Amino acid sequence: MKIEIKPLKVYLLGLMVVLGTLLSCQTKTETKTDTETIPVSKPIAAADPLPSWNNGKTKKAIMDYVEEVTNENSERFIPKVDRIATFDNDGTLWSEKPIYFQFFFAIDRVKAMAADHPEWKNKQPFKAVLENDMPTLMKQGEKGLLEIIMATHAGVSTDEFEAIVKDWIATAQHPEKKKPYTDLVYQPMLELLNYLRMNDFKTFIVSGGGIEFMRPWAEEVYGIPKNQVIGSSIQTQYFYNDGKPIIKRLAKIDLIDDKEGKPVGINRYIGRKPVFAGGNSDGDLQMLRWTDANEYKSFKLYVHHTDSIREWSYDRKSPVGTFDKALDEANEKGWTIASMKDDWKVIYPYEVK
Repeated sequence: MKIEIKPLKVYLLGLMVVLGTLLSCQTKTETKTDTETIPVSKPIAAADPLPSWNNGKTKKAIMDYVEEVTNENSERFIPKVDRIATFDNDGTLWSEKPIYFQFFFAIDRVKAMAADHPEWKNKQPFKAVLENDMPTLMKQGEKGLLEIIMATHAGVSTDEFEAIVKDWIATAQHPEKKKPYTDLVYQPMLELLNYLRMNDFKTFIVSGGGIEFMRPWAEEVYGIPKNQVIGSSIQTQYFYNDGKPIIKRLAKIDLIDDKEGKPVGINRYIGRKPVFAGGNSDGDLQMLRWTDANEYKSFKLYVHHTDSIREWSYDRKSPVGTFDKALDEANEKGWTIASMKDDWKVIYPYEVK
């Protein structure tokens, strides 16, 4: 399916809110010899825990920070219980072009459900989806997008929705990269997540994407368990369905986990301010500000999409992942900005040789 970017520009800035709303370490083992028993040790870091990051000020800043705040003799030492790290998903942990991947999921759901809804052939916005007419779809505005999300994300049980997402994520491919969407995660960020966990940080996803869209695959892909995934959500309701308990997804807003909603979600689900936060757009600015307000020394990381060859290059004027006001504030406050082009040796795991 060919996606025309220009016609999307008017509405894609608000698309994530709509979608989200409805929506290399080794361990020493115990070995007995004739004279001694060697105890099991803690996991030890590889010589370079961030091998896909180029040596430079960005990589050094990350490692210097982690070493400082995990050193018990340091004035900046952070107790393990307070080592909370939060990361946006779209554009921070995996790609987000040409449109957010969850929107592709919604489009595919419309097509999969069309046989049960013959009226969609002549009804917008579904007609535009079925005809791959993106300009007409975008003309439907947020009302049209909302109809799609209501039809494809609500009205089923949480178990049913999880199965649908799992099936889609296992079979769907990106229309340009021709790869499964979970192949389009960032290898350097996978290493960073692992590096933080090796140093007793607890890693969370805090995303504008749907919480129940991410939970079915996040643990396998990122090593982040379901209960550490925070995202936008719709309301749910418990039913005792003839002796079989179910939770049903309702077409009502619960949390918009974007912009101002991110600190709210963090407070609701974590209850502690992060000391490390990573994002890539203006939608993450409030989360990084919240992290910056921590009494402990904090680390604010922005991923800057600067590689038009290996991924995409965009920032201020992009309708997806707009990085404008946050870019200015990050530069003004001296937060760390990782350039994909300059700081990453590889982008995706399948590029690792």
